[in-house]
Amino acid sequence: MPIPRSIHIWPNCDKTISAYYQLNSDQLSKRTVESKQGSISNTGALIAKTGKFTGRSPKDRYIVKDKITTKLVWWGDINIPYSSKDFDSLYDKMIRSIKNKYLYVRDVFACADKRYQIGIRIINETPWANLFVLNMFIQPNKNELKNFCHDWLILNIPSFEAVPEIDQTRKSNFTIINFSKKVILIGGSGYTGEIKKSIFSVLNFTLPSSENVLPMHCSANVDNDGTTALFFGLSGTGKTTLSADPKRQLIGDDEHGWTADNKVFNFEGGCYAKV
Repeated sequence: MPIPRSIHIWPNCDKTISAYYQLNSDQLSKRTVESKQGSISNTGALIAKTGKFTGRSPKDRYIVKDKITTKLVWWGDINIPYSSKDFDSLYDKMIRSIKNKYLYVRDVFACADKRYQIGIRIINETPWANLFVLNMFIQPNKNELKNFCHDWLILNIPSFEAVPEIDQTRKSNFTIINFSKKVILIGGSGYTGEIKKSIFSVLNFTLPSSENVLPMHCSANVDNDGTTALFFGLSGTGKTTLSADPKRQLIGDDEHGWTADNKVFNFEGGCYAKV
């Protein structure tokens, strides 16, 4: 088993953490079982319990309201504003909380179309959340990893809970996106879908305005002639099932971009239902 190493949170940053870096799926599964955070089912699948949250908590997703977002975000019950001052305070507290922990770090990409690809460094508290990241996002090859420079940082620390009356959150769990600092904070919830959907929120904001790309919550597949089919629907309505057609190639099952030159690409490295 590899040993933890010192990793800089940001390039050219003096803050470092002790972390397992870029472990493979077998290593992460082994760590999960050995630490009694999960078990192996009779089919060989890894089972992990996410705690009291078995789904996302959209009422606890915030966006920092600043000079970038103030006039461009449709504020309300979906896009809830959060102050830069409170974000900085919460970020500092989260960094202090992980100082003596062994963490799991993975560098990944979002967007299969390299014209729009972004690099993400994800710091996970648990090995099974890092395994989710390995499955869900696009993995860099050796050369890409050697020269990797991340655009966004995600701190995913489920054991860290906010104090609502101090941190100005609704409850102890939170997901907060800061477009100026390109940092996402996730705490109080072990549900890994918060990681995935926070990046979808980032791309929903950046791609239409800066890249002329339409982000879509849909599955997509393509036939041998290059004709693409899109399947739209709310979560749980069958997008993944419908896109799994044996006569067509799967593009992805949940998040895609449609470019100005009429191409459709997956934001992720595959689909939820990996086989």
